Amino acid sequence: MSGSNITFKPKQITKSLLSPLAPRAREVIVGRFGLGPVPERKTLDAIGKNYGITRERVRQIENFAISAIKKSDAFKTAQPVFEELHKHVVSLGSIVSEEDLLAYFAKDRATQNHIHLYLVLGDAFNKHKEDDHFRHRWSVDHKMAARVHDALLSLHEEVDMNDLVPESEMIERFVKKLEVPGNQKKEETVRRWLEISKMLGRNKLGDWGRVESPNISARGIRDYAFLIIRRHGSPMHFTEVAKTISEVFGKKAHVATCHNELIKDSRFILVGRGLYVLSEWGYMGGVVRDVISELLKREGPMTKQEIVDRVMKERYVKENTIVVNLQNTKHFKKDERGRYSVVG
Repeated sequence: MSGSNITFKPKQITKSLLSPLAPRAREVIVGRFGLGPVPERKTLDAIGKNYGITRERVRQIENFAISAIKKSDAFKTAQPVFEELHKHVVSLGSIVSEEDLLAYFAKDRATQNHIHLYLVLGDAFNKHKEDDHFRHRWSVDHKMAARVHDALLSLHEEVDMNDLVPESEMIERFVKKLEVPGNQKKEETVRRWLEISKMLGRNKLGDWGRVESPNISARGIRDYAFLIIRRHGSPMHFTEVAKTISEVFGKKAHVATCHNELIKDSRFILVGRGLYVLSEWGYMGGVVRDVISELLKREGPMTKQEIVDRVMKERYVKENTIVVNLQNTKHFKKDERGRYSVVG
């Protein structure tokens, strides 16, 4: 089945392109590109074992076959196909990851394999192999490719390990680094360029960051909980956290396990009644007594009501719980003006 974005019939085009080849050369191309009944690309070793020849010999046959196709009349006749593909790549931003490009042309693997052959054969298409920074990608404009690569590298350098950047902001920051015409800064195109990077990634909630960050490559209950509470933006009960983890990430999160994991992680603070917040929000750590002590050390003597009002902003507890803690003379003392301070 051909993709909805192409007007030609891939199997017919491929049959014509392969017609000038000798049987073994044709079979090597069919195997290497997965053009047979089973759309699976075979390795050089697998084909070599089938023919009883070395992998290097298979490579030579493949290269010779590609060269022979490009010199054939069938290749000249198929030029409208390459021109059509070229226009599509330009419309997609002139540089696209191989995965995105093939998915754009077709959903089924068989058709994608045929398109991959045409990209290899077409003189206008430049293949950039995957490396430490970028995915496999194809381009039709060297200058545009260089701009995108440079901008992605620069963007990665300024993103901190703990950063979680909303997609709209990431796109905006990326666009500022690109020296391209305004009509090539479409959000869809910029997002597609971002997908080329192996250094930056997007989590299931749509936020971007460094791929090695637990905020992007979440690996456990704690990481999932951090993202869930951060998106929620306010105190969240651990039972609700566990439920949401299951709904959003498809990971089974037991309520008790979730509670135990959060209480051991410094990224979270239990503010009372099973409610958790993120420590990055500025909440004080520790139990109620610790919160009172920190307030008094930081701001000096305070009245009971002042302490109650301030602690209630930090903890979801009953007022009486705060008052009981203040009555602990080992930790707090009251002066003649009714103000409390820390003992010692």
